[in-house]
Amino acid sequence: MPTQEQILEVLKDCYDPEIGINIVDLGLIYGIEIDPEAGKVKTVMTLTTPFCPLGEELMDCVRTRIGSLEGVKEVELELTFDPPWEPSKATEDGKTLLRILGVPI
Repeated sequence: MPTQEQILEVLKDCYDPEIGINIVDLGLIYGIEIDPEAGKVKTVMTLTTPFCPLGEELMDCVRTRIGSLEGVKEVELELTFDPPWEPSKATEDGKTLLRILGVPI
């Protein structure tokens, strides 16, 4: 089974197409639970807005990327808006990129 760090690394391949920053650095991943005996990975994530027109595309990317990892038999994805996303949830790299885009942090 992959580690949390390996999962976060492959999720960096999933980009918010409107902003152009990966979902890990944006701070959209709220939690990862790994059940090695069941081969299951549960991910809790959010979107930048509940009205994100490409939310399904981002969630499909998460499912696909995690599902491609060795040992993963099941991917469970929970979408939440509690707490709502805000730019301060981004990693330091993400905040730097958001500032370049003119987003106040």
